[in-house]
Amino acid sequence: MYSHSWRLGELERYGIPTTAKLSRATMLHVAEDLDADFVVFGSFSYDGKNLTIDSRLLRVNPAALLPPLHESGPLETVMDLHTRLLWRMLSANDHAYPLSLTEFSQMHKAIRLDAFEHYIRGLIANEDETRLRELREAVRLEPEWVEPNYALGEAYFTKRDCASALPWYAKVPRTHDRYLEALFSIGVCRLSMNQPDQAEEAFATLQILLRGSNAPGVDFPEVLNNLAIAKARQNKFPAAQEDLRRASALDPDEDDYPFNLGLIAIRQGDFNGAATQFREASHREPDIPEDRSLLVAALEKAGKQEEADQERNAALEAFGPSGVTTTHLESKNDSLTHLERVTTEIDPETLRFEMESAEARAATNGTQESRDTPAIHLRRARQQLSGGQLDAAEREYHVTLAADKGNAAAHLGLGEIARRQGRLDDAVKELQLSLEARDSAVVRTTLARVYLEQKKTVLARGEVERALKIAPNYAEAKQLLEHLQNGKPGEVPPKGGPQ
Repeated sequence: MYSHSWRLGELERYGIPTTAKLSRATMLHVAEDLDADFVVFGSFSYDGKNLTIDSRLLRVNPAALLPPLHESGPLETVMDLHTRLLWRMLSANDHAYPLSLTEFSQMHKAIRLDAFEHYIRGLIANEDETRLRELREAVRLEPEWVEPNYALGEAYFTKRDCASALPWYAKVPRTHDRYLEALFSIGVCRLSMNQPDQAEEAFATLQILLRGSNAPGVDFPEVLNNLAIAKARQNKFPAAQEDLRRASALDPDEDDYPFNLGLIAIRQGDFNGAATQFREASHREPDIPEDRSLLVAALEKAGKQEEADQERNAALEAFGPSGVTTTHLESKNDSLTHLERVTTEIDPETLRFEMESAEARAATNGTQESRDTPAIHLRRARQQLSGGQLDAAEREYHVTLAADKGNAAAHLGLGEIARRQGRLDDAVKELQLSLEARDSAVVRTTLARVYLEQKKTVLARGEVERALKIAPNYAEAKQLLEHLQNGKPGEVPPKGGPQ
């Protein structure tokens, strides 16, 4: 299930007010881009005595609106109404659903209504203190309920209060679907508290879980990056470099990984190697002054003053007189810690899907693939693409298209693969096929970037303007249009905004 914050973020990307009443077409469009299977919507009313809930289930692929569901009862029975409604949704969609209502109800621990109320109030609170107070009250009333414990960990983590976040994250059991996210955040907190040995343990455990015990999974560059930082702080330089090189290969657009490799080279006194890595970082993201500043400093320490002066002059031209700072490089570990780029967020949906996929493959000894649906192939392709396994992702996208010729998401994925491989004409073709199947601000912005790489500025501007007509508040499209208005022709700006 997509979280409250994820749904709000997606609405913001489309320029849709969070209070808007959405049409079914809009819900379907957003759900397709989110790769959701279903949308639940409806209404409720209260007459002072009874609560009445009307619910609909909108299936995304193939699109279908299931018959309405209706439940009513006293307000104090809302948790029972919730359980009955959930069971009816599941059984209405799957006529072979194996559990009776009694069996389904027995699987769900009864939650006190007042605890549930405080939990929801905590989730939607706008102020930190209100959020923490409500969530703590939910935990007090239901100490064994995992959700408010995890939410408290998240609330403190957002405030960067790791000492307070860790005890709450520790209450999330391994069997819970939030465990992987909690473990990742625990690792980030351990790095923040400069406890690299415990951070390494957290990220190494996460990596093992994602790979699966019987079937190899996919490495996540975000996990590898943080694992490498934890190792580097313990002077485990070769192992850290191996992890970062893997992360860099998996995500060739991200500059953080070569940047962190440059810091490790400095710790080893290899300033030539550091310059090579900082140059790679600045190639990946030309608009980040820190990458250029470290490149200049590394060249100076390597004794390449003339080359350093050339890079400084180029940076001054690009960023102005205050854009390049003077950086003094020391090889001591603690002097570079503040420069390290720790990844603090990871896509929770991808994490969960990979975990479920590894478990499914292990449970079926690899026979599950023959029974996978196009939606499963599409999800697997997206996960492999995010992990840098382009050939495997391409195969899965083609399997998806064999069953669903007009799948817009599959054509978008193939377009992204072609872009990464430098096959820009093929990328344009696939992105246009995606748009023929379904118009999308995301796809048009991606197509605009490809046109920029081809130095077709007019076409790029046309696509990004069309994207903003679809989603006026889409941050990445707005950033790209601003670049086209102010930047140099043919330059491709770095990606930004919600992904």
